[in-house]
Amino acid sequence: MNILILGYGKMGKIISQMAEERGHRIVAKINIENVADLDHLDTNKIDVAIEFSQPSSAVGNITWCMQHGVPVVVGTTGWMDDKDGVTNLCKQKDGALFYSSNFSIGVNIFFKVNAFLAKLMNDQEAYKATLEEIHHTEKKDAPSGTAITLAEGLIDNNHRYTDWELQSDSNQPKERTLPITSKRIDPAPGTHIVSYKSEIDDITINHTAHNRKGFALGAVLVAEWLPGKKGVLSMNDFLDF
Repeated sequence: MNILILGYGKMGKIISQMAEERGHRIVAKINIENVADLDHLDTNKIDVAIEFSQPSSAVGNITWCMQHGVPVVVGTTGWMDDKDGVTNLCKQKDGALFYSSNFSIGVNIFFKVNAFLAKLMNDQEAYKATLEEIHHTEKKDAPSGTAITLAEGLIDNNHRYTDWELQSDSNQPKERTLPITSKRIDPAPGTHIVSYKSEIDDITINHTAHNRKGFALGAVLVAEWLPGKKGVLSMNDFLDF
């Protein structure tokens, strides 16, 4: 396959290396310094794009892909305020957009465990839920996209919570609001902890990434799967959960 890399930071570099190891060709590596090169690419020679840039660049990159008929795999988080507009554009252009806050197979299994536990805790009034995420200091958005996905999964499956809120030293958790704590500590590639705490005991589930290879491999596997598909797709479609 001919793959376009949009965003050539740490993740972009690992994805490029892994894609080449799997026999694919990288047609271009675009970042903020050479974004003008997009106008000179032959889109007929691009099978799929993989987008891991910054929140400020993601929507522009996705829009370019939709306008040029390039299927795109998006791992950048922090742009969800524009999700409706991007979804509408994908439909208008009959394009293919695959978004996930996390491409790790292990994390996506963790999403399912989180939703199942939330259901079990529905009527357990003695327990209060909290969510904590830890990432490296270069991560721009907080809370992480993975943390938001976990929060949404908990809220969708537990009637005692209706919203989430990023916590700081100055604010106290509101009633029926799930508090999220974000920490930035190097070199942590990603840890997510969901806890239910009571006076008697705690129940905790957590996922800890040891490196970025799991995220990168997942993105490349999805890129291999995406061409020929249409619409806005997710890991649920890919894994058929």
